[in-house]
Amino acid sequence: MPWLDFAPEAVMRVPQLDLRAQYETIRQDVEPCLLRVAESQSFVLGPEVEALEAEIGSYVRAEHAIACANGTDALLLALVACGIGPGDMVITSAFSFIAAAEVIAFLGATPVFVDVRPDTLNLDPDALERAITARIKAIVPVDLFGQCADMRAILGIADLHGIPVIEDAAQSLGAEHRGQRAGEMAPYTTFSFYPSKNLGAFGDGGLLTVRDAKQAAVVRSLRVHGESERYVHWQVGMNSRLDALQAAVLRIKLQHLDDWTERRQSHAADYTQRLGERGLLAQVRPLDTSPDSTRHVFNQYTVRVRQRDALRAYLEEQGIGTAVYYPRPLHRQPCFQGLGLVSLPESERAAAEVLSLPLYPELTEEQRAYVIECIEAFYSRGGDA
Repeated sequence: MPWLDFAPEAVMRVPQLDLRAQYETIRQDVEPCLLRVAESQSFVLGPEVEALEAEIGSYVRAEHAIACANGTDALLLALVACGIGPGDMVITSAFSFIAAAEVIAFLGATPVFVDVRPDTLNLDPDALERAITARIKAIVPVDLFGQCADMRAILGIADLHGIPVIEDAAQSLGAEHRGQRAGEMAPYTTFSFYPSKNLGAFGDGGLLTVRDAKQAAVVRSLRVHGESERYVHWQVGMNSRLDALQAAVLRIKLQHLDDWTERRQSHAADYTQRLGERGLLAQVRPLDTSPDSTRHVFNQYTVRVRQRDALRAYLEEQGIGTAVYYPRPLHRQPCFQGLGLVSLPESERAAAEVLSLPLYPELTEEQRAYVIECIEAFYSRGGDA
């Protein structure tokens, strides 16, 4: 094994995410709820989904919460409700998962990519303001890694120009900006319940909150084929319904979410403290927490590392899982090359440096210590020299 002389004495397995560990803590609650749904034989929408919508709505302080099939559909539904179509332009972050950009393109509109702030890697409001033109019909900021974007600044710019905002909070359920939760700030906010999220289903799932009651009714119709009453379709819609089994699981997990969030926050703080105690913060730099971020939920613990790929390979050899979100910014994706080449240096630099360390509520102190011990061992031999 390369670098064996510099490795810790024992190899411990530390996955980047361990869903089995979480399941063991809630098994006794989840299995009866699955049986309850099976006995009801009500599998699509219905009482379980309605209850989840009410509970999530209350949790994020939003009056209208609408569940759907997945987080990507939540973005699509919001864009359709905003009337986005061919010839329109929609601004979004260049450093993010592709979902926000692909739904824009899917509707025949053009994604306009803007750069991110170097400290948080969330959308840069100054870059946003420079990108506003008469053809911009919506703005989709992304809350990356569990921290809200600068929503006050973004909403202020949007209001000045009369442009709707769709906050992509797929990674930030429960996060707060200046005391307001993702879900209560923007006209539309979208969430994902993909299993790796801080509130994850046993499969795909999504939800969006809508501030306006009339627009909420539009979205509820859109998710069921544009139906307003049985077999009466006033608009062309889609099939994006959350199933009752996922809703039942999510309702159980939601009861634990605040406790899980506190553990994520504690683990993240512990990582940062250990990196500081080992003198590693110059080489392994955690992303900053914005002073306006009053609740960071740490969907991921992400650091910036110049020797990212070498460190990642070394950690893998020591049994430590990591992830790179995201190795190629959206403006450099092959499917968007027809938009023309632009230079977005912060997004490009982030794509080359980011590394997410293992983080989940059940992560033990021993595992965290081992991760930092292995990082120190890597640098004790000169990194990738």
